[in-house]
Amino acid sequence: MNAPLQSQKLLALDITEKNFCEYGQLILPTPDGKAFDQGDAQLDLTSGIPRFYIMNLKHRGRKFHRITRHVQCTQCLGSLKAKDWFLAVAPPTQQTKPEIAKLKAFRISGNCFLKLALGTWHAGPYFDEQTADFYNLELSDTNSVDHFTYDFQQDQGLTFEIVA
Repeated sequence: MNAPLQSQKLLALDITEKNFCEYGQLILPTPDGKAFDQGDAQLDLTSGIPRFYIMNLKHRGRKFHRITRHVQCTQCLGSLKAKDWFLAVAPPTQQTKPEIAKLKAFRISGNCFLKLALGTWHAGPYFDEQTADFYNLELSDTNSVDHFTYDFQQDQGLTFEIVA
């Protein structure tokens, strides 16, 4: 007989450059003409053809039990209509599963994008509207050849809910 599912709540932190640096970078507005520097997104799209597109997502609530990573490219995400959204992340690991102790949830304001570091585990985007559009920059084949998912429910009997 399977053990009952355990649900854990993840309190969403307001994202800052400091509290997100283990997972990637924030991409914030800068003056036009500013020279490229370390504050700009440090992208790795060298393993294929970059794909920049707009994802139209339907409301899924804020519960999840699967988390994904991409190890061949960085990924950038941002809200198209400046709406706040949520993302759960765990830092990159050499293992085939994320470190639960380092799993965090963030509230991301609609005026910034984020770049996920190579291999950062992520679940989302999540949002409260019925639908939302997101900019997404990854490789053209990321979802078919570089999409590694861990299922907390299947392997550990866990689900998570992001709470504000």
